[in-house]
Amino acid sequence: MIEPNILFSALSNDIRLRCVMLLVAEEELCVCEFTHALGVVQPAVSRHLALLREAGIVLDRREGLWIHYRLHPDLPQWVMGVLRATAKGVAERSPFADDRKVLTDMPNRPGEPRCA
Repeated sequence: MIEPNILFSALSNDIRLRCVMLLVAEEELCVCEFTHALGVVQPAVSRHLALLREAGIVLDRREGLWIHYRLHPDLPQWVMGVLRATAKGVAERSPFADDRKVLTDMPNRPGEPRCA
């Protein structure tokens, strides 16, 4: 069970919040998709995703060379409510809307020909 202070501490970082907001919208993303959408180098994205995993907010799975992340399926309802309400509230604001637009325009996304 995630504690409120752990959740809000994890979300207080801009990159982690942006990652979680993308996951609310997209359900599952590869690290390469996060790096493309956020314009942040892979080691930094991976470090922030690892912190979200350690906090119990996301789960990862490996597929060949790629690591995919999704929201933890056992998050309490109150957490999912907070995340959904936040995603709805920031959907049209920068950088969140920009992240989704950049992700949508990404060539060679997983599920299509594999990302490089």
